[in-house]
Amino acid sequence: MPQIIRPDEVRAKYGDLFCQGLYTLVDEENGVAQIVERCISRGPIEWDVVNRKRTGGIITDIRVDGYTIIMDTIIGERPLNFGPVSAELGGQGVSALRVDGDRVRTTWAGLAGASVGVGACLPQCRDVIETVYPDGYKIGGANHLQVEIVTPRMVRVIVGMDDTDTREKGATWVTAMKLGRQSPVGRFLDHKIVQLNPKAPNKTTNCCSAAVSFAVKEEEVPELIEYCTEFIRSDSFSQDTVATVFKGLRIPEELSRFGWEAKSTLFTEEDALAVAGRNGVQVIDVTGTKGVIGAVAAIGCFDMGLRSSGVPEDFE
Repeated sequence: MPQIIRPDEVRAKYGDLFCQGLYTLVDEENGVAQIVERCISRGPIEWDVVNRKRTGGIITDIRVDGYTIIMDTIIGERPLNFGPVSAELGGQGVSALRVDGDRVRTTWAGLAGASVGVGACLPQCRDVIETVYPDGYKIGGANHLQVEIVTPRMVRVIVGMDDTDTREKGATWVTAMKLGRQSPVGRFLDHKIVQLNPKAPNKTTNCCSAAVSFAVKEEEVPELIEYCTEFIRSDSFSQDTVATVFKGLRIPEELSRFGWEAKSTLFTEEDALAVAGRNGVQVIDVTGTKGVIGAVAAIGCFDMGLRSSGVPEDFE
Protein backbone atom coordinates (compact mmCIF):
# COMPACT_ATOMS: atom_id res chain seq x y z
CA MET A 1 0.00 0.00 0.00
CA PRO A 2 1.56 3.35 -1.04
CA GLN A 3 2.19 5.86 1.72
CA ILE A 4 1.20 9.52 1.33
CA ILE A 5 3.33 11.80 3.52
CA ARG A 6 3.16 15.58 4.01
CA PRO A 7 6.25 17.85 4.02
CA ASP A 8 6.09 18.48 7.79
CA GLU A 9 6.03 14.73 8.42
CA VAL A 10 9.04 14.21 6.14
CA ARG A 11 10.89 16.98 7.98
CA ALA A 12 10.06 15.45 11.35
CA LYS A 13 11.35 12.08 10.20
CA TYR A 14 14.60 13.10 8.49
CA GLY A 15 15.44 16.52 9.93
CA ASP A 16 15.56 19.86 8.18
CA LEU A 17 17.40 19.44 4.85
CA PHE A 18 18.21 21.72 1.93
CA CYS A 19 15.37 22.35 -0.54
CA GLN A 20 14.26 25.99 -0.39
CA GLY A 21 11.74 25.98 -3.23
CA LEU A 22 10.13 23.57 -5.70
CA TYR A 23 7.78 25.04 -8.31
CA THR A 24 6.20 23.21 -11.24
CA LEU A 25 5.09 25.55 -14.04
CA VAL A 26 3.03 24.18 -16.90
CA ASP A 27 2.23 25.40 -20.40
CA GLU A 28 -0.30 22.86 -21.62
CA GLU A 29 -0.91 24.70 -24.90
CA ASN A 30 2.69 23.93 -25.92
CA GLY A 31 2.96 20.59 -24.09
CA VAL A 32 5.87 21.76 -21.94
CA ALA A 33 6.61 22.42 -18.29
CA GLN A 34 9.38 23.82 -16.11
CA ILE A 35 10.54 22.57 -12.73
CA VAL A 36 12.35 25.17 -10.63
CA GLU A 37 14.28 23.89 -7.61
CA ARG A 38 16.10 26.12 -5.12
CA CYS A 39 18.81 24.82 -2.80
CA ILE A 40 21.18 26.28 -0.19
CA SER A 41 24.46 25.18 -1.79
CA ARG A 42 26.11 24.69 -5.18
CA GLY A 43 27.39 21.19 -4.37
CA PRO A 44 24.07 19.33 -4.46
CA ILE A 45 22.92 21.48 -7.38
CA GLU A 46 25.90 20.64 -9.58
CA TRP A 47 25.73 16.92 -8.75
CA ASP A 48 22.00 16.81 -9.43
CA VAL A 49 22.32 18.64 -12.74
CA VAL A 50 24.98 16.25 -14.06
CA ASN A 51 23.02 13.19 -13.00
CA ARG A 52 19.65 14.42 -14.25
CA LYS A 53 21.19 15.38 -17.57
CA ARG A 54 22.69 11.88 -17.83
CA THR A 55 19.44 10.09 -17.08
CA GLY A 56 17.39 12.20 -19.49
CA GLY A 57 13.81 11.21 -18.80
CA ILE A 58 11.41 14.11 -19.42
CA ILE A 59 14.10 16.80 -19.11
CA THR A 60 14.86 18.60 -22.38
CA ASP A 61 17.19 21.22 -20.92
CA ILE A 62 18.68 21.81 -17.48
CA ARG A 63 20.72 24.75 -16.23
CA VAL A 64 21.97 26.44 -13.07
CA ASP A 65 21.28 30.02 -11.99
CA GLY A 66 22.99 30.71 -8.66
CA TYR A 67 21.52 28.23 -6.19
CA THR A 68 18.61 27.38 -8.50
CA ILE A 69 18.12 24.51 -10.94
CA ILE A 70 15.84 25.22 -13.90
CA MET A 71 14.57 22.14 -15.75
CA ASP A 72 12.63 22.42 -19.01
CA THR A 73 10.52 19.29 -19.49
CA ILE A 74 7.80 17.78 -21.56
CA ILE A 75 4.40 17.03 -20.09
CA GLY A 76 4.32 13.25 -20.21
CA GLU A 77 6.57 10.29 -19.45
CA ARG A 78 9.92 9.00 -20.71
CA PRO A 79 12.17 6.22 -19.34
CA LEU A 80 15.31 7.05 -17.39
CA ASN A 81 18.73 5.95 -18.61
CA PHE A 82 21.29 5.81 -15.82
CA GLY A 83 24.02 4.97 -18.31
CA PRO A 84 27.31 4.03 -16.64
CA VAL A 85 25.91 4.75 -13.19
CA SER A 86 25.30 1.75 -10.98
CA ALA A 87 23.58 1.37 -7.63
CA GLU A 88 26.99 1.69 -5.97
CA LEU A 89 27.68 5.05 -7.59
CA GLY A 90 24.24 6.60 -7.35
CA GLY A 91 22.08 8.50 -9.77
CA GLN A 92 18.90 10.56 -10.01
CA GLY A 93 16.27 11.63 -12.52
CA VAL A 94 12.67 12.59 -13.20
CA SER A 95 10.68 10.31 -15.49
CA ALA A 96 7.15 11.75 -15.60
CA LEU A 97 5.13 14.92 -15.18
CA ARG A 98 1.38 15.00 -15.45
CA VAL A 99 -1.23 17.62 -14.69
CA ASP A 100 -4.00 16.48 -12.35
CA GLY A 101 -6.49 19.34 -12.02
CA ASP A 102 -4.87 22.04 -9.89
CA ARG A 103 -1.96 19.74 -9.04
CA VAL A 104 1.15 18.49 -10.84
CA ARG A 105 2.53 14.99 -10.20
CA THR A 106 6.21 14.37 -10.93
CA THR A 107 7.89 10.97 -10.68
CA TRP A 108 11.46 10.91 -9.37
CA ALA A 109 13.97 8.08 -9.02
CA GLY A 110 17.12 8.01 -6.92
CA LEU A 111 19.84 5.39 -6.54
CA ALA A 112 22.00 5.07 -3.42
CA GLY A 113 22.79 8.47 -1.85
CA ALA A 114 20.59 10.19 -4.44
CA SER A 115 17.58 8.44 -2.93
CA VAL A 116 17.95 10.84 0.01
CA GLY A 117 17.46 13.75 -2.38
CA VAL A 118 14.23 12.41 -3.87
CA GLY A 119 12.99 10.76 -0.69
CA ALA A 120 13.86 13.20 2.10
CA CYS A 121 15.01 16.55 0.68
CA LEU A 122 12.58 17.48 -2.10
CA PRO A 123 9.49 16.06 -0.33
CA GLN A 124 9.97 18.26 2.73
CA CYS A 125 9.97 21.49 0.73
CA ARG A 126 7.16 23.74 1.91
CA ASP A 127 5.91 24.13 -1.67
CA VAL A 128 5.10 20.41 -1.85
CA ILE A 129 1.56 19.25 -1.11
CA GLU A 130 2.43 15.59 -0.47
CA THR A 131 4.68 12.76 -1.63
CA VAL A 132 3.62 9.22 -2.52
CA TYR A 133 6.11 6.54 -1.37
CA PRO A 134 6.05 2.83 -2.20
CA ASP A 135 5.26 0.42 0.61
CA GLY A 136 8.32 -0.57 2.64
CA TYR A 137 10.55 2.10 1.08
CA LYS A 138 14.11 2.76 2.25
CA ILE A 139 16.43 5.65 1.49
CA GLY A 140 20.20 6.06 1.56
CA GLY A 141 22.80 3.33 1.46
CA ALA A 142 22.51 1.21 -1.68
CA ASN A 143 18.74 1.58 -1.93
CA HIS A 144 16.72 2.49 -4.99
CA LEU A 145 13.68 4.70 -4.51
CA GLN A 146 10.93 6.02 -6.76
CA VAL A 147 8.47 8.60 -5.45
CA GLU A 148 5.70 10.79 -6.80
CA ILE A 149 5.93 14.41 -5.61
CA VAL A 150 2.71 16.43 -5.77
CA THR A 151 2.94 20.22 -6.10
CA PRO A 152 0.48 22.99 -7.00
CA ARG A 153 -0.11 23.58 -10.70
CA MET A 154 1.48 26.94 -11.51
CA VAL A 155 2.02 29.05 -14.61
CA ARG A 156 4.71 31.57 -15.51
CA VAL A 157 3.63 35.20 -15.77
CA ILE A 158 6.04 37.85 -17.08
CA VAL A 159 5.32 41.49 -16.28
CA GLY A 160 7.16 44.03 -18.43
CA MET A 161 7.31 47.78 -17.94
CA ASP A 162 8.84 50.94 -19.34
CA ASP A 163 8.87 54.70 -18.83
CA THR A 164 8.42 54.64 -15.06
CA ASP A 165 11.19 57.22 -14.66
CA THR A 166 12.09 60.73 -15.75
CA ARG A 167 15.44 62.45 -16.26
CA GLU A 168 15.19 63.67 -12.68
CA LYS A 169 13.81 60.68 -10.78
CA GLY A 170 13.50 56.93 -10.75
CA ALA A 171 14.84 53.90 -12.62
CA THR A 172 12.61 51.34 -14.31
CA TRP A 173 14.82 48.41 -13.40
CA VAL A 174 14.59 49.38 -9.71
CA THR A 175 10.80 49.54 -9.86
CA ALA A 176 10.77 46.07 -11.42
CA MET A 177 13.08 44.61 -8.78
CA LYS A 178 11.07 46.11 -5.94
CA LEU A 179 7.90 44.74 -7.49
CA GLY A 180 9.32 41.24 -7.77
CA ARG A 181 10.61 41.16 -4.23
CA GLN A 182 7.57 42.70 -2.59
CA SER A 183 4.71 41.00 -4.42
CA PRO A 184 2.53 39.00 -2.01
CA VAL A 185 1.05 37.07 -4.93
CA GLY A 186 2.97 34.23 -6.60
CA ARG A 187 6.65 33.37 -6.28
CA PHE A 188 9.21 35.81 -7.69
CA LEU A 189 11.38 33.97 -10.22
CA ASP A 190 13.53 36.35 -12.25
CA HIS A 191 14.31 39.98 -13.10
CA LYS A 192 15.64 41.31 -16.40
CA ILE A 193 17.00 44.66 -17.54
CA VAL A 194 16.43 45.03 -21.29
CA GLN A 195 18.65 47.39 -23.23
CA LEU A 196 16.76 49.16 -26.00
CA ASN A 197 17.81 51.39 -28.89
CA PRO A 198 20.16 54.04 -27.43
CA LYS A 199 19.18 56.38 -30.29
CA ALA A 200 15.51 56.46 -29.28
CA PRO A 201 14.47 60.15 -29.19
CA ASN A 202 12.26 59.83 -26.09
CA LYS A 203 14.65 57.92 -23.85
CA THR A 204 15.59 59.11 -20.38
CA THR A 205 19.29 58.12 -20.17
CA ASN A 206 20.15 54.45 -20.68
CA CYS A 207 17.02 53.56 -22.64
CA CYS A 208 16.25 50.37 -20.75
CA SER A 209 12.98 48.65 -19.97
CA ALA A 210 12.59 45.86 -17.41
CA ALA A 211 10.55 42.78 -16.62
CA VAL A 212 9.98 40.30 -13.81
CA SER A 213 8.56 36.79 -13.84
CA PHE A 214 6.48 34.90 -11.30
CA ALA A 215 5.32 31.36 -10.67
CA VAL A 216 1.66 31.72 -9.80
CA LYS A 217 -1.46 29.59 -9.51
CA GLU A 218 -3.80 30.08 -12.46
CA GLU A 219 -6.64 31.40 -10.31
CA GLU A 220 -4.32 34.03 -8.79
CA VAL A 221 -3.22 35.55 -12.12
CA PRO A 222 -5.85 38.35 -12.09
CA GLU A 223 -4.85 39.26 -8.53
CA LEU A 224 -1.18 39.35 -9.52
CA ILE A 225 -1.88 41.59 -12.51
CA GLU A 226 -3.92 43.97 -10.38
CA TYR A 227 -1.22 44.15 -7.72
CA CYS A 228 1.55 44.73 -10.27
CA THR A 229 -0.40 47.46 -12.06
CA GLU A 230 -1.06 49.40 -8.87
CA PHE A 231 2.51 48.91 -7.63
CA ILE A 232 3.95 50.26 -10.88
CA ARG A 233 1.50 53.17 -10.81
CA SER A 234 2.46 54.11 -7.25
CA ASP A 235 6.20 53.81 -7.95
CA SER A 236 6.20 55.66 -11.27
CA PHE A 237 7.42 59.22 -11.75
CA SER A 238 6.31 59.38 -15.37
CA GLN A 239 3.07 60.08 -17.23
CA ASP A 240 4.08 57.62 -19.98
CA THR A 241 4.22 54.34 -18.01
CA VAL A 242 3.02 51.12 -19.64
CA ALA A 243 2.96 47.57 -18.27
CA THR A 244 2.70 44.36 -20.27
CA VAL A 245 1.71 40.84 -19.21
CA PHE A 246 2.46 37.48 -20.84
CA LYS A 247 1.54 34.03 -19.56
CA GLY A 248 3.44 30.94 -20.72
CA LEU A 249 6.81 29.24 -20.98
CA ARG A 250 7.46 29.83 -24.67
CA ILE A 251 7.73 33.35 -26.00
CA PRO A 252 6.46 33.48 -29.61
CA GLU A 253 9.10 33.94 -32.29
CA GLU A 254 7.58 37.17 -33.62
CA LEU A 255 7.57 38.65 -30.13
CA SER A 256 11.22 37.72 -29.56
CA ARG A 257 12.16 39.15 -32.93
CA PHE A 258 10.43 42.43 -32.08
CA GLY A 259 12.33 42.60 -28.79
CA TRP A 260 15.67 42.02 -30.50
CA GLU A 261 14.98 44.49 -33.31
CA ALA A 262 13.86 47.14 -30.81
CA LYS A 263 17.52 47.41 -29.84
CA SER A 264 18.39 48.93 -33.22
CA THR A 265 15.09 49.93 -34.87
CA LEU A 266 12.83 52.86 -34.02
CA PHE A 267 9.36 51.30 -33.81
CA THR A 268 6.08 53.15 -33.32
CA GLU A 269 3.52 52.60 -30.59
CA GLU A 270 1.24 51.10 -33.24
CA ASP A 271 3.94 48.56 -34.18
CA ALA A 272 4.24 47.44 -30.58
CA LEU A 273 0.49 47.18 -30.07
CA ALA A 274 0.10 45.09 -33.22
CA VAL A 275 2.82 42.63 -32.15
CA ALA A 276 1.36 42.42 -28.66
CA GLY A 277 -2.12 41.74 -30.01
CA ARG A 278 -0.93 38.90 -32.26
CA ASN A 279 1.12 37.23 -29.53
CA GLY A 280 -1.01 37.15 -26.41
CA VAL A 281 0.53 40.15 -24.62
CA GLN A 282 -1.80 42.22 -22.46
CA VAL A 283 -0.98 45.93 -22.62
CA ILE A 284 -1.91 48.13 -19.65
CA ASP A 285 -1.71 51.92 -19.95
CA VAL A 286 -0.67 52.61 -16.35
CA THR A 287 -0.15 56.38 -16.59
CA GLY A 288 0.21 56.84 -20.36
CA THR A 289 1.02 55.09 -23.65
CA LYS A 290 4.58 55.97 -24.75
CA GLY A 291 6.18 53.15 -22.77
CA VAL A 292 4.48 50.45 -24.83
CA ILE A 293 7.43 49.82 -27.18
CA GLY A 294 9.87 49.10 -24.37
CA ALA A 295 7.31 47.19 -22.30
CA VAL A 296 6.48 44.85 -25.20
CA ALA A 297 10.18 44.46 -26.04
CA ALA A 298 10.87 43.53 -22.41
CA ILE A 299 8.63 40.49 -22.81
CA GLY A 300 10.20 39.59 -26.15
CA CYS A 301 13.73 39.69 -24.75
CA PHE A 302 13.01 38.00 -21.43
CA ASP A 303 14.50 34.58 -22.26
CA MET A 304 17.53 35.81 -24.20
CA GLY A 305 20.06 35.67 -21.38
CA LEU A 306 22.92 38.12 -21.85
CA ARG A 307 21.47 39.26 -25.17
CA SER A 308 18.61 40.92 -23.30
CA SER A 309 21.06 43.32 -21.67
CA GLY A 310 23.02 44.26 -24.78
CA VAL A 311 22.67 45.63 -28.27
CA PRO A 312 23.45 43.73 -31.51
CA GLU A 313 26.99 45.16 -31.76
CA ASP A 314 27.87 43.46 -28.47
CA PHE A 315 27.41 40.02 -30.03
CA GLU A 316 28.96 40.46 -33.46
